[in-house]
Amino acid sequence: MKTMEKSDKIIDDLQRIILMLSRENTQMKARIEVLERELSRYKTKKDSSNSSLPPSKDDNRPLRTSSLREKGGRKAGGQPGHDGNTLKMTDNPDEIVEHRACFCPECGKDVSSQPFEYFGKRQVIDIPVIKQIVTEHRVYRCTCTCGKVVESDFPVDVDSPVKYGKGIESLIGYLSVRQYLPFKRLQEMLSDIFAVQISEGGLHCLLKRLASKGVDAYEMIRQNVLSSGVIGTDETGVKVNGKKHWFWTWQNDRATYIAASDNRGTNTINENMSGISGEAVLVHDCWKAHFQTPVGSHQLCTAHLERETKYLEERYKEDWPVRFRTMLKKAHELKKQLTPPLYYYPNQLRADLENELEGLLHESLDPRHKEMISFQKRITKYRDHVFTFLYHPDVPANNNASERAIRNVKVKQKISGQFKILSAAENFAILRSIIDTAIKNKQNVVGALSVIAAYKRN
Repeated sequence: MKTMEKSDKIIDDLQRIILMLSRENTQMKARIEVLERELSRYKTKKDSSNSSLPPSKDDNRPLRTSSLREKGGRKAGGQPGHDGNTLKMTDNPDEIVEHRACFCPECGKDVSSQPFEYFGKRQVIDIPVIKQIVTEHRVYRCTCTCGKVVESDFPVDVDSPVKYGKGIESLIGYLSVRQYLPFKRLQEMLSDIFAVQISEGGLHCLLKRLASKGVDAYEMIRQNVLSSGVIGTDETGVKVNGKKHWFWTWQNDRATYIAASDNRGTNTINENMSGISGEAVLVHDCWKAHFQTPVGSHQLCTAHLERETKYLEERYKEDWPVRFRTMLKKAHELKKQLTPPLYYYPNQLRADLENELEGLLHESLDPRHKEMISFQKRITKYRDHVFTFLYHPDVPANNNASERAIRNVKVKQKISGQFKILSAAENFAILRSIIDTAIKNKQNVVGALSVIAAYKRN
């Protein structure tokens, strides 16, 4: 009897152990599945070729074969029919130096009195020695016959005993904001080439002075963008005294408005885009704050979507992202074929693309592919903004222009380092807006900054 009880106890213990091990096995399998999903994320890394990450975040530069750009089949270099460029002579040289022989190299006779015939010319283009020019302004007084002492006045812009002029002011703005020179190298250049000695504090003051003169032009640029029918926007992070800040841009084909901000939310949009056209189409990525802008419609950047689908393809080895990207490419081809009147009438090819999009969004995906499902849900939410560019002739399919407008901030930081104070970032935003707008309108950048430097605010 005791033997049977002992056997039953052993069996009960073994059953409990088996049950415990079974539960642990189930838990371990679930844990392994989670870890495998996490590991797969690291196996398929995001970089600039398959996501919205900038190239600066890449561990190594991606190979050309991973680029979305397809090869055109043309050889590198100039193409057949391309007109070459060479250094050309000017019709109005600043100086002419005539060369006449004095002696005959054959017999040694003096030929200086012989009649000479012009037979050729060559030109040398050079830069004269640059030196600073100091202009002294003197004022005088005299006594009128009535006894009144009459004094002359200094010019309005000559408001201190010694100051730097507008030429130096615009040059510093150009070298710092357009050419991204850090202050140390800017000081060295001014000293070595122009023999001008300016302290770091002096450079700060000159940039601030130039930016303050450009405030009215900056507001004109903002108003131009606000009234535009198509507006591109983007934002990027920037360090100000070690803290995360943001640079925003809103731009069109004629103007670029850039603003520095301490946040990435709707507060910045409300502060800078108050009065934006309610009929405008806003082109941007899927950052949620942009959808709070009170405009008529939106266009998602299809370049962002293509990079995302490339990442999803690499990670999950499924054809759904490939088909999504192929659909976008067909839309781009249709855009090239559309002429202005066709945008406003029913189009079967456009309808087919919209039906294809609906089919992709309603397609069941593998529940294990979390990021692909998340992408599908996001596009479902914003489905009305995928093909806006096929309904408006002036709306681009991508937001590349805004990315170019904001990229200069990252270049500035890579070369010159972070901004020390927010006002320095704001000065950069003002001057860069003026510079980029001048470039879009094919104006000389130094000339545009010179106009700003000479501007007198009321």
